[in-house]
Amino acid sequence: MFPARTGFEQEYPFASHELKFDGLRYHYVDEGSGPTLLFVHGNPTWSFAFRNLIKALSPSYRVLAVDHIGCGFSDKPQNYPYRLAQHVANLERFVTELDLRDITLFAHDWGGAIGMGVATRLPERFSRFVLFNTAAFRSQRIPLRIAVCRIPGLGAIGVRGLNLFSRAALRMAVAHPERLTPAVRAGYLAPYDSWAHRIAIDRFVRDIPMHPQHPSYATLLEIEDGLQNRRLLARNRQVGNQATVYLDHVNGQADEVVHGGQAGAEVVQTDVYFQIGHTLEDRKRPLGVLIYRGLGHFKA
Repeated sequence: MFPARTGFEQEYPFASHELKFDGLRYHYVDEGSGPTLLFVHGNPTWSFAFRNLIKALSPSYRVLAVDHIGCGFSDKPQNYPYRLAQHVANLERFVTELDLRDITLFAHDWGGAIGMGVATRLPERFSRFVLFNTAAFRSQRIPLRIAVCRIPGLGAIGVRGLNLFSRAALRMAVAHPERLTPAVRAGYLAPYDSWAHRIAIDRFVRDIPMHPQHPSYATLLEIEDGLQNRRLLARNRQVGNQATVYLDHVNGQADEVVHGGQAGAEVVQTDVYFQIGHTLEDRKRPLGVLIYRGLGHFKA
């Protein structure tokens, strides 16, 4: 039995599917048919964040969007290794069990490290990347508002007790929070309605590896090295309140893209800039149009 969608039924009308990973439900949506697009979310969101892209792209593509264990409509066990390595292993299992190939990966936030982690292990299954406000590389800085959430005791009270991390994201991580309707707000927050159900949000915050002794540091370093060794380097960057979209090829020659890059390069960097803040919900232009153009399927 999947959770109710009270208050956001029209925003998220997709059929729910699941795989069982060691007895735990791994929830995903699977819409449309055609070339495979795989959406991987970050923290503190879930597959709901991609709902408009799913609607826009599923008429022409097979669109899959997963919920990490602890997130969205997936199970939320309290005694579970919520580490980067485990999330990568889960997504790798998902890709292989569904035998997904020629994948275009859409990844946001933590979804970048998780998705690119799988791409380094299964490079023959991935063809393109669309990365939103993400990274698969070590960092030497962390925003103060996230650092506060990592303070022992105090962080758990704020993140799990008061749901401050999720609520703050709906104000601070979008360019125009006033555009978020009650239904959209309800959809983002619905899976995280209790202390127990917010465990993954808290664990993701704590799993950011800032020093070599951190349990996930070696995993992130492995992903970073794997990307460089396979010439899959795709760095995310930000300019003010704007995010940069990269559409890159993994193997062989890259496709030509509309807005930039050089055909024949191993890595193509587009110069598409649009204001979305951190989440995907708010934007100046329809994001689906940009994706269509980048994928070479846009028709004027």
